[in-house]
Amino acid sequence: MVIKEVSLETVCGITSKLPDNQLPEVAFAGKSNVGKSSLINALMNRKSLARTSSQPGKTQTINFFNVNNAMYFVDLPGYGYAKANVKVKEQWGKMVERYLHKSRQLRQVFHLIDIRHAPSENDRMMYDWILHNGYHPIIIATKLDKIKRSQIQKQLNLILSTLEAEKGTAIIPFSAETKQGREEIYAILDGILEENS
Repeated sequence: MVIKEVSLETVCGITSKLPDNQLPEVAFAGKSNVGKSSLINALMNRKSLARTSSQPGKTQTINFFNVNNAMYFVDLPGYGYAKANVKVKEQWGKMVERYLHKSRQLRQVFHLIDIRHAPSENDRMMYDWILHNGYHPIIIATKLDKIKRSQIQKQLNLILSTLEAEKGTAIIPFSAETKQGREEIYAILDGILEENS
């Protein structure tokens, strides 16, 4: 996949109507601070189109990035942000659920988990939610550069077992620093585009 042009096309807040897109969509879900914006920027070859922030919980909208006029990257609000109040958390949850439930073009959900830690209760809930809505998420294990090579397989196994992931679930270790894992994700995106061509 060669990214030629990217634009942030639609931003949906809690009360916004979801866009009726005609192009295939892939969504990115993950906890606040898991490196979602860094992953999206790395895939789009842009430094800061998806806003990265040292302050978690920044993405409070669903952001639709038009990529090459061929597909949409859909950046879902980060979940599990401790400082967000209960009402806000509930609204984020409803927003994400509505999107997973209503999007006609959603082809794949990438679920981001920090490779350094076992998935949290929120991660498990999100994983089950994605399954419940009829999607088989691909796990992206982020922050790969923060652990030793010898630990990688052990951490990947820990993530899959804690999530009680479906047999055969794909898991891709990824580093925004070194871009390791990006080609595997591109290959999946190319496959989606081929299916839709």
